[in-house]
Amino acid sequence: MVSPSQRLATPLPVGAAVVPGTLRARLEEVRARGERLNLKQAVGIVVPLCVEVAEMHRAGHRLFVHPSSLVENQYGFYNVSPELAARSPVLPRDKSCLAPEERSGQPGTARASVFAVGAILYELVTGLSVGPGMRRPSEVVNALPQNFESVLAKALISDPAHRPDDLNALAQALHQFAPPGTVAPPPPADVSRLDHDANFEVDLRMSMLPPEELPIELRGSYVPAVPPGRQPVPSRPMDATTELASLKARLEADPRPRYVVVKDGMDHGPFSAVELLQQIATHTFVDSDVLRDALSNDERTIKDWDEFAPFAEHARLHRDIKAEKAAIERVVVQESRSNRGKTILGLALVGALLAAGGAWILTKRGAKNDNVDVQDDTLSNIEVDGGLNASGKRGGGGKRVVGRGPGGVPILGGGMSCESAQNAYVEEMNIGGPRGQADITGQQYGSILNRGSYFSHCGVPDSMSLDICAAVQNGRAVGVTITTHPANRSIQSCIAASVRGLSFPSNPKLDVTRTHF
Repeated sequence: MVSPSQRLATPLPVGAAVVPGTLRARLEEVRARGERLNLKQAVGIVVPLCVEVAEMHRAGHRLFVHPSSLVENQYGFYNVSPELAARSPVLPRDKSCLAPEERSGQPGTARASVFAVGAILYELVTGLSVGPGMRRPSEVVNALPQNFESVLAKALISDPAHRPDDLNALAQALHQFAPPGTVAPPPPADVSRLDHDANFEVDLRMSMLPPEELPIELRGSYVPAVPPGRQPVPSRPMDATTELASLKARLEADPRPRYVVVKDGMDHGPFSAVELLQQIATHTFVDSDVLRDALSNDERTIKDWDEFAPFAEHARLHRDIKAEKAAIERVVVQESRSNRGKTILGLALVGALLAAGGAWILTKRGAKNDNVDVQDDTLSNIEVDGGLNASGKRGGGGKRVVGRGPGGVPILGGGMSCESAQNAYVEEMNIGGPRGQADITGQQYGSILNRGSYFSHCGVPDSMSLDICAAVQNGRAVGVTITTHPANRSIQSCIAASVRGLSFPSNPKLDVTRTHF
């Protein structure tokens, strides 16, 4: 058997903010092994804790009771540390154990400690924290004693006016579920106040536990029920999509209108989880808006709620994609209009040149008796001028050139670097003279590349700088080079794939654009 001192000497896989020797350290140690405490162990911790905290409150103390304020003694029990219980907790899982009235930063009375003990017991048994999307213990742990959830629900009442305050009654009610696991607590002043057969008026609609009467298919449980006598089969890790769907189902399993959104200085709601998620999906509320849970009285921006931040981020990405598509469509429309203008201007210039040439010919014919020496005419194109040699070398071609477009323009295949695409194009065209101006300007391409939303999913840290080069032909990036400082091959590959998936203004010529972030 491992003694408490030996267990405390074992390095714990937890962060520096976790105090060694506390119940929080033990919970994180157990969680790191993928385990949780059984009901006998949990009751053995909580029952003597109720007795001790009740005595401290009778002595006039106000406390923050949470796992980081409970220190293990030489006998393996956990006692309240007056120093740690005097400070508001900083760890998120400890904060979830506080009663709603303690969220303002003031330590609580016995009534607040009843909620705290219930939240600690919930985490001991399930390994989860109290809050939005929480599941009933019977959905996580099979074969819990009958009426256990009823006692726990009465302790987790959010409104202190409806919450019992007798910690000895709570200890007595919990002791009956595992009598061999702990010392019997002293008789409470009124055992009926937390007993499951009590007539004490407790409005369970104010409990943090989801309603019991919901059908099992609506509770969001992804752990299947295990028939009696059979061992549970360990569940396989869920992918991101399945985990998000499971979180959505757990949130929507609670139909209570408990969420209020503060937007533009006004309260909106209250909403149920279904209604709130719909409002987030339609961009009515964004991640910077403040969300308040009316049950726990917890108030944070939506992006700071672990339960709702993924949905707000998904909605933001969808919004950015729509804006990017709209911007591309505007560029295409502008280019179409610009091309029509260029065509009209070109025809006007050709007409003017023909008229001038005709006048010149008539003048010369009148002056030189119609003796006209016609020189070789040359029509310059920005790629083909300079001596196109159809039988010349194709060092930049090969499989990189998949065909030719109008006017003999080479059509490049994809998957190349930006530099390889340029080399293949130039070598294929065999340019001898200076390269002409591209039909589409770098500013027009930049209006697409200069937005960073297309690589927001690649996990680029704020300290990293990016250089992006894209060789574009016929509306797609046939050559892409991504340089990161510091170098990171996975981020480079992710951004390159995103650039290749972008849509650019269509032009048969090869255009190269660069940008820097």
